[in-house]
This record gives sequence, structure tokens and C-alpha cells, in this order.
Amino acid sequence: MTNLPILDEAEVLVALDRGRVLPALETAFAGLVNGRSVQPAQTVTVFPDGRGDCIFYPGALLDLGLIGVKVSPYLSDRSDAGLSPVTAYTLLLSASTGEPLLLCDSYALTTIRTAATTALAVQHLSRSDAKSLAVVGSGKVAREHLRFVVGLREWNDLRVYSPRAAGSPERQELVGRVVPEQSQLSFSPSARSAVEGADVVLLCTSSGSPVIERPWVAESALVTSISTNSPGAHEIEPASLGSYDVYCDYRATAPVTAGEMTIAVEAGEWSHDRIVADLAELATGFVPKEWTRPRFFRSTGLGIEDLAIAHLLVA
Repeated sequence: MTNLPILDEAEVLVALDRGRVLPALETAFAGLVNGRSVQPAQTVTVFPDGRGDCIFYPGALLDLGLIGVKVSPYLSDRSDAGLSPVTAYTLLLSASTGEPLLLCDSYALTTIRTAATTALAVQHLSRSDAKSLAVVGSGKVAREHLRFVVGLREWNDLRVYSPRAAGSPERQELVGRVVPEQSQLSFSPSARSAVEGADVVLLCTSSGSPVIERPWVAESALVTSISTNSPGAHEIEPASLGSYDVYCDYRATAPVTAGEMTIAVEAGEWSHDRIVADLAELATGFVPKEWTRPRFFRSTGLGIEDLAIAHLLVA
């Protein structure tokens, strides 16, 4: 067995070429259609006595010759000790030999793959003449979303809403570092004022309940959502799903993972067969029909996303 490269978070961020991330994800999603990518459902192991849980994100990318898994525990003991309760590590193995190729801290990679997956959706589902972009949230995930999305369209109106953004380090990080100073970046006083009239709305929060209302959304807009892995978590009203053309990262897993979808299905207000397309279909040529309603894209996080990006770190 060869020596297994082990990269910590700082080494990952130095080594990763963000310019290669979107093409790597596109290849991974295309493989879901041609059978060269395999994406099982994520598995959650809940610990007794409310001490946390662990989510396993497995997958195989045969076009890249690898199999692997991301393991992401939430540990109450770490929280009690004043540490972040969440850690994440990705293990890659050769699909031909079974030998390990890489073990890396994937806490930062998770943020990057989440934002990059949303960027793929914006690339495929937003109007080519989109000019106005709204972001709800200002934390690391929101900032990473802006890094990937800001160059996809010729935005002339960038709006950010977050209760903690004004005068905060997040604001300083956004202006000049994430977004060029000359860009028309503004901080909205409310979620409604940010969302109304925007061509693309990126929901980048860890909220478990709605952060926007359907009447705020323009009829030609794209709304993207990530939410969290907490049971039932959602950033839009589940009852509003029927008023959107719905897209997702992977139709085989999203309806049983995304909170707004599971709630709407249980209430009889929506059905998973109303998903128009997923990223696998979009990556292999599916072209959305002329839109007359807003589009809603839901990302839930997939193992193949983690593996595709971690593969970029393999020497």
C-alpha cells in the first residue's frame, strides 16, 4: 500500500483550483445519466441521548476511477467543549485496485461544493439576460455562493440581506474580496426588499423554516435553496412548491431529503413526479421549456459532489 496523502483544511484550500470545480461537477452529474456515476441515498446514524448524529455521503465516479465516502458527524460533546460540533472528512479509493488515494478534511470542501452545485443550477436555469441577483444570508456559504455565481451573468444589481450583515466582518469580506468594489453591491434592510424584482434569488441560510414568501418572487425568477440536514428543514413554504417549476440536484434522492418536499408530499400538496429535471438531466442536454412561472432549485448535497471535488486534490 502506498502512503496515504492526508490533507487538513488549510492544505485543501491552498491546493484546490476553483476553476476546475464546475467542470468536475458537470462530469459527475452527467455520469448519473450514462451510468458511470453511482449515487446512493445519504445515510444518517442518530446517536442515543441526543448526543448528535453522523451523515454518510457515499458515491462512485467510474469515469474518474474512484469510489469514496464523506463522513460528517455532528457531535454534542464538541459543542459542549466550545468547538464546532460539525466535522467532515472525505476518503477516496481507487475503483480498480480498492487502495486508498486520499483522506482530506472536507469541511471547507462542503461549503465549496454546495456553492458550486448552486452555480451549476444558475448556469442552466437562470435567464441569459439576468441582471439582478439577491442573496439571503452572509456567512461562509453565502460568500462562497457569490464567488461562484458572480461571473456567470452580467449582474448590475447585487443585493444581500442578512440580519447580521450591516457593519459586520461578513460585509467587509463581501465588499472588495468576494465581489469587486465597483460592482453595485447593496445591503437590503429586509429579505423582502432584497428578493422583490430580483432575477435570481440565492437562499444561503441554515434556517429550518421559511425565510422568504412566494408573493415576493418575480414570475421569471430563479430561486435556489440549500437549507440544512435537520429533519424537515426548509427555506420556502412547502405549500408554495406547486407554484414553482421545481428542479433539484438528483430526483432519486431530493424528494426524501429536502424538508419542503417531504412536508408538501405528506400534506398532499405536491408530488415528486412534478420535478421538471435534475442536474444530471441538465448536464446532458435537457433544456428547460420557456418559463412562465418562477423556477425553484433545491440542492440537498450528494456524495458524488464531494468526491468530484476531492478528486481535484489527488496528485
